Order: sequence, then C-alpha cells, then structure tokens
Amino acid sequence: MEFSTLGGALVLGLAGWAWHDANRAREQAIIAGRLACRQMDVQLLDETVALDRLGLQRGADGRLHLARRYRLEFSLDGRERRRGYVQVLGRRIARVQLDLPDGSTIL
Repeated sequence: MEFSTLGGALVLGLAGWAWHDANRAREQAIIAGRLACRQMDVQLLDETVALDRLGLQRGADGRLHLARRYRLEFSLDGRERRRGYVQVLGRRIARVQLDLPDGSTIL
C-alpha cells in the first residue's frame, strides 16, 4: 500500500470517527434537553439542539476533553422563546441550564 493510499484511508477513518462522535454527542444533548424540559414542565421547542461552542476543557479527572455546548430553545407558555444550554464534556453530560424569566437558572 502506498503512503498516499494509507494517508487517505487514515483521513477518511478520522473523518468518519469525528462525524460519528459529533452525532452521538448531539443525540445525548437532545435527550438531556428533553429530560430537563420535562422535569421543569416546559416545552422544548423544535425538538432539537444546535452546536453553540466547541473547545477543550479539563474534566473532574484533570484530563482534557472535547467540550461541546449546545443551545436549545424552550417555552413556558407556548408563546415566548427562551434559551437553554446543554454542555457535553467528552462522553458525558456535564451541565444543563434553562434560563428562566425571573433571572434564575435551573441546572
């Protein structure tokens, strides 16, 4: 196998892994957002999340992990849109935040 063929296969493999990892993290964020909205008795709008931030962050274990923050929108009454966030750190949900009108935040 030539180097260019091996290099191409490696690039394709890494791209496939990155795509799979991003989809898995997004699905986790959607599930966490749904659960948080259900617990707070609010409506998750559009039934989805959108990637808001991407970076590296240290976890509780002291190691660097890929940190993704997903934005979601919810409504208290079906008329007004409010924002919330789900943070995925590595392979786990690190935080869910729903910003309420009185300024409080639900985690």
